Amino acid sequence: MSLLQKVKNFVRSKSIHVAYVDVGSCNGCDIEVLACLSPRYDIEQYGIYVHNNPREADILLVIGAYTPGWEEKLRSLWDKIPDPKVAIAIGNCPISGCVFNRPHSLIDPPVAKHIPIAAQVPGCPPRPTEILSAVLAMAPVVFKDYEVKKR
Repeated sequence: MSLLQKVKNFVRSKSIHVAYVDVGSCNGCDIEVLACLSPRYDIEQYGIYVHNNPREADILLVIGAYTPGWEEKLRSLWDKIPDPKVAIAIGNCPISGCVFNRPHSLIDPPVAKHIPIAAQVPGCPPRPTEILSAVLAMAPVVFKDYEVKKR
């Protein structure tokens, strides 16, 4: 990799674009993700920007207890994110189903059965600092050889 490509990768790694989807939660994790945008945590100071459009995202945050109704929607959303991309499961619900994982329930945990999950942030709900740390930890994975993979 040339020096120019290394510089481009470094600059891009300081501009992480995130989209998030709530596949059916109690909104506890949703509130914690939104708290990351507040002045107290201010994720934009780290170069992390939240988008509603998956075509602009590098990282997908998945929140909530996965239900079969999300099968096609989540796969479609995942496919719209350009490569290289990663997904992070936020909270216990997408990881294990948490309190919603009961016999005869309509949830189908974990989300990792349906899309590839690169990292998990356990907690009910996880702290904003843990969410921020997970996103920052995934940046090198997303931007490794970024120029070579071609977006």
